Amino acid sequence: MSADYLERILKARVYDVAKETPLDYAASLSQRLGNRVYFKREDLQPVFSFKLRGAYNKMAQLPPELLQKGVIAASAGNHAQGVALGAAKLGTQALIVMPVTTPQVKVDAVKARGGAVILQGDAYDDAYAYARQLEAEKGLTFIHPFDDPEVIAGQGTIGMEILRQYQKPIEAIFAAIGGGGLMAGVAAYVKRLYPEIRLIGVEPYDADAMYQSLQAGRRVKLSQVGIFADGVAVREVGAETFRLCQAYVDEVIRVDTDDICAAIKDVFEDTRSILEPAGALAVAGLKAYVEREGIAEKTLIAIACGANMNFNRLRFVAERAEYGEDREAIFAVTIPESRGSLRRFCDCLGRHNVTEFSYRMTAGTEAHIFVGIEIQNRADARHLAETFETQGFKTLNLTDDELTKLHLRHMVGGRYPDLDHELLYRFEFPERPGALKNFLQSMNPAWNISLFHYRNHGADYGRIVVGMQVPPAEMDDWRRFLEGLGYAYWDESQNPAYRLFLG
Repeated sequence: MSADYLERILKARVYDVAKETPLDYAASLSQRLGNRVYFKREDLQPVFSFKLRGAYNKMAQLPPELLQKGVIAASAGNHAQGVALGAAKLGTQALIVMPVTTPQVKVDAVKARGGAVILQGDAYDDAYAYARQLEAEKGLTFIHPFDDPEVIAGQGTIGMEILRQYQKPIEAIFAAIGGGGLMAGVAAYVKRLYPEIRLIGVEPYDADAMYQSLQAGRRVKLSQVGIFADGVAVREVGAETFRLCQAYVDEVIRVDTDDICAAIKDVFEDTRSILEPAGALAVAGLKAYVEREGIAEKTLIAIACGANMNFNRLRFVAERAEYGEDREAIFAVTIPESRGSLRRFCDCLGRHNVTEFSYRMTAGTEAHIFVGIEIQNRADARHLAETFETQGFKTLNLTDDELTKLHLRHMVGGRYPDLDHELLYRFEFPERPGALKNFLQSMNPAWNISLFHYRNHGADYGRIVVGMQVPPAEMDDWRRFLEGLGYAYWDESQNPAYRLFLG
């Protein structure tokens, strides 16, 4: 079957709309990692993503009578732009169904290329189901974003270009995985010619359908997916992409949000281009691979697969990149409420720069400090914590605590004495007009809201933290409320940072 894909890829029609993108040497990242790192710059395509390759290849090979009727697609954005551009080139109409949570920059880009847009559902799967319904009703041809041999072959031309552009030994090629079309196409081509090259997929921890599927030996459908990296927010990978990845992909590495944000920054420092989260996944995975394997002087290639970034999201990316690069640590430090304690604490910092510092005097014998500090690496953070403890300051490292990074750092100092029966929960909900109001209206008016924090991070999901006074006798009602709400939630009532600063 690999020979079949080799032929499909060699015959793929992509260059009517796509261009052969450069393979750029990443000098800064290479020096930091001690390896030769290259970026395959698919972010430089006309639609700022690789997706137009597969979409156009599929449409260009449709019979004229089907092409004339029009095409339809479901997409979080990049595939949609490829379909819209390809349809315009081929003189047909494109109808695109997109999730409501799709960044506006991608919706506008599809419309600008002549595509008609319908917003439906919170995630790709919802949009997909509605698109298949419209396909039957309107007699259109569905252009699948990943699970189609011609789409896979179109994406596989990236592998063909990489091998032509770099003809020395390659240790590994890294690619993001959503539905699996990019990785399947590249792997099918590269492994046919150079089986010794490692093909490594990269997924977020909260959208790891391919990782779980390969582990289980069958396709696994996720109950929900995180959509920070919206371009790979797919609950179930394709049947054909799974088959190909099972045959040719060496492994899938998972990364978190901070790793992705740090990778966006890495690419910017080398190219002055800003990738979208899904577009930077391969770079994040490459870095994780180097750290895990301890390799040096190897050639590693990451496919920078998309740059349709929502500008407002940059605030969040810049903040979290420091954690992903291990350049900032957050600590809660307890010091005696006595003269000279604060100065002794500051002496422990040495030459470290302080990025954030919150302190509030209390009526008790102890005070709690919230501090952000620039670090060189995780070992540096551990050394700081040990220094604080040696000086008699109880220390809690909060660098990996999600509640702290999203909310508590903006709320330190708020405390209410003798507050009975308080629960603390984090919630996420699709960011859309009226979403916050709807959430509040769903609350039982008999429960007192004792704490509430909401911050718009420029992302697709809104995040809030709520303190609620729920008497023990009403806990069953509370649990029913949680299950009926339909939003992701986390109980933070026992979080040590909450108890220090807000409890």
